[in-house]
Amino acid sequence: MLNYILRRILFMLPTIIGITFVVFLLLALSPGGIGAAASVSGGQQDASKAAMLQAYLEDRYGLNDPVLVQYGRWLHRISPLKFGTRDQVTPAGERLQPPKELAPPPMVEWLGVTDFYPSVDEHVASVVAARRGTGGLVLLPNADQDCARQYRKIANDALTARSKFLASKRTFESALAAYAAASGHGEADGKLLDRKGKIKLDALSTMTVDRSNAAWPKVEASAQAMLTAWRIARAEREVLAVAFSERPFPESGFTIIPETVWIGPPDLGTAFSKSRPVSSLILAALPVTLLLNLIAFPIIYLIAIPSGVLASARKGSWFDKASGALYVALWSIPTVWAGVLAIGYLSNKQYLGLFPVAGMHDRAADGWTFLPGVQFNGTWQMGWLLDMGWHAVLPVACLVYGGFAVLSKQTRAAMLDNFNADYVRTAKAKGVSRKDVVIHHVFRNSLLPLITMFVTVFPATLAGSVVIERIFSVPGMGSLILDAIAQRDRELILANTFMIACVNLSALLFADILYAVADPRVSYE
Repeated sequence: MLNYILRRILFMLPTIIGITFVVFLLLALSPGGIGAAASVSGGQQDASKAAMLQAYLEDRYGLNDPVLVQYGRWLHRISPLKFGTRDQVTPAGERLQPPKELAPPPMVEWLGVTDFYPSVDEHVASVVAARRGTGGLVLLPNADQDCARQYRKIANDALTARSKFLASKRTFESALAAYAAASGHGEADGKLLDRKGKIKLDALSTMTVDRSNAAWPKVEASAQAMLTAWRIARAEREVLAVAFSERPFPESGFTIIPETVWIGPPDLGTAFSKSRPVSSLILAALPVTLLLNLIAFPIIYLIAIPSGVLASARKGSWFDKASGALYVALWSIPTVWAGVLAIGYLSNKQYLGLFPVAGMHDRAADGWTFLPGVQFNGTWQMGWLLDMGWHAVLPVACLVYGGFAVLSKQTRAAMLDNFNADYVRTAKAKGVSRKDVVIHHVFRNSLLPLITMFVTVFPATLAGSVVIERIFSVPGMGSLILDAIAQRDRELILANTFMIACVNLSALLFADILYAVADPRVSYE
């Protein structure tokens, strides 16, 4: 059994890679890419904010790299085996990586700029020397909060300088497009401009500069601004690299080969839509979803399986017909409609008003005691625990009713098949009581189909919680997934996809283990 489990776990890895890779391709190859989607999620922005967002996305995701390189970088982050310099962890839980190199400005040689890079190196060296504090450090050895504040300021300065360079680079490319159009090699010609009107830098670099072109003064001015912005951005990036090398925060994991190979926990990234680590968002939302499903799932089995057993033992009776009709009627009710009706009639103060409308706690629940009782002000309150259970009644009710019909009907069908088996007739002929025949013989041999249903019911319950959490405003994984999709947050979407794939594959593995436990004839040796 142990060898089988290990093999299955190893086979899970390519499956998870395949699932996440497909989702990654859908996000990366969507119209405009992740950068355009992030811009849409933020609404209309001015040029400086758009440049800042583009700088963050390029630095975080490496959007200028091929898709396979981007995906490989994401796999490296979630893998426990990592290469390169160890990450650092801030007090807020954010993981910091060494700053990436800044791409050189385009068309430097074409512009005829000489001795540009040596002058930049001198400027970078002077800026780093000026920013160093006492003892040759960029960061002052103060308290952790002061150190974090200093590092954040340096990182923001580097990001701001990088965004200004990107904005000036776009302005320079726009000026080159106007230069190409004025030279007669515009979009219609297709030699220097593509179909979207963007300049083809490779084609332009092979041509001689025409300083008599009417658009040349604009090109020259934008080029000077771009080169200046790149020099500043390069200096700020170097300051950030020096600050990172001083290790102001604790390092993640432990080293195997210094500066080469190390082992650390998976890094799910930072959600740019919420400016928080994805792991902290999941840790806040996952207990809510698990609570709802851990309550709903036993209820489904404790009601559906006994009623299915009883319906099969009394085939054709009034209970068999009534329970079957009731479960099918409940199964046919859409979850969205049931949730809306529950809020409209059971929660609305104009009608019954028995249950809370949204959330998992009352607004004042943080000031209550854990258990029901008399509070400090002398009033009786239901307490934090009972209040959470009261808020969970309607979401759990909407989660469970749809699973009754599927599981009950499957139990009934499996039991009826085994009632006609030879071993049942033999047991009856030997005088075994009907109760023992039903429970110890028929029901045990009917467990395999029920275990198979577990693989479908459990993930379906998790999927149903997405809708339920949105209807009842429950801050769980369902709401987190929908927010990630609506805001085009790639890190959140990939992290949730990774978790859902792991849950489904784990359910399949658990079902295989239960097969061997329920039926001695099943062996994986």
